[in-house]
Amino acid sequence: MKNFTWPLMQNAITFSDKLKLAKFVLTSDKFTNGPKVREFEKAWSDWVGAKYSLYVSSGSTANSLLIASLKEFYGLKDGDKVLVPACTWITSVAPIFQNNLTPIFCDVSLEDYCLNLNDLEDIKKNHPDIKMVFTTHLLGFHSNVNKIKEVFPDAIVAEDCCESHGVKDENGNYCGSDTIGATFSFYYGHHLATVEGGIISTNNKDLYTLMRIKRSHGLAREADPETYEKYKKQYPDIIPTFLFVTDGYNFRNTELGAVLGLEQIKRLSKIIQIRNNNYKEYYSIISNRDDLFYIPSCKLDQMSSFALPFVCKDKKVYNTLISEFEKNGIEYRPLVAGNLLRQPCLSKFKFGHKKTQYNADIVHEFGLYVGNNHTVNHKNIEILRKIIESISYDQD
Repeated sequence: MKNFTWPLMQNAITFSDKLKLAKFVLTSDKFTNGPKVREFEKAWSDWVGAKYSLYVSSGSTANSLLIASLKEFYGLKDGDKVLVPACTWITSVAPIFQNNLTPIFCDVSLEDYCLNLNDLEDIKKNHPDIKMVFTTHLLGFHSNVNKIKEVFPDAIVAEDCCESHGVKDENGNYCGSDTIGATFSFYYGHHLATVEGGIISTNNKDLYTLMRIKRSHGLAREADPETYEKYKKQYPDIIPTFLFVTDGYNFRNTELGAVLGLEQIKRLSKIIQIRNNNYKEYYSIISNRDDLFYIPSCKLDQMSSFALPFVCKDKKVYNTLISEFEKNGIEYRPLVAGNLLRQPCLSKFKFGHKKTQYNADIVHEFGLYVGNNHTVNHKNIEILRKIIESISYDQD
């Protein structure tokens, strides 16, 4: 594997975290879902400002559990329509059709790579029967949930915050604090990392209870004591410890991950500040080169930067940028999955509205990003500055 001077991600797990984990392993006998998981869930709820949180095995399983539970909780039918962005991670969209719902794809904005607000009214005209919107706060940018709710007042609105721990709404509240459901990922290199892991936050107790049951096979005993007693009385012919009241999964996480999460949440706000400071420096460079790039937003009071994106104006700039990154040992990736509708597994789906040019295609063909994390510093940004300033734009 190539050694990069500026890798895409860096491990958020510190030596101190490892010592804490080692002490736990040496002094504990229970490692599966238990009291540390519940402690971490409470700490996350307090941090994000939600009433309930559920720790699961990944951000992807968080999405799967949330969508399946919302479908059951609200009685959605097979084929019901769910609005999703055309540029996001595949497992933000896969749970929609895996649960026999119909994804309706919306173009994204070139300012924040989230749902393009200018297209929402057209989509509503074409699809007045949308039942749910599952928006993504991509790369740490804020997707305007209030505007989405304004256009689709009768729809369920849920949020994928997997890359965006600490992203804020227009009122300064963390996304996930006032929602029917918001998901987060704790994968390697994210703002907070528990090796693998994710979490769902909600303010709805009944939905939380359903997700808690579904997380662990559909077992009634996973519910709160009052609900468990209700189920036992309702189904007296079944041994209550093995009473299954819904379909379910094994999406539980471990005490080990929760120990890491409890340590890292103490410094999460500081990590976000470092990332946003890096983004501010990056923006001071890229904002002067609108001849080369589509310039993204810089709402530092709302964002929680995950990466430093570049969407080039043409292929020549794109290829030049890649060449310079490789020459300087800077690891890069496409801008998430590009236009998901061009991926083989989603090619049968269509946009929910017609345009002469889709921003998702521009992102797909000319977009990439480099890593942003707590180890990126002014020295890295200065390398980026020299690269960007060195690129000359020749239309010929």
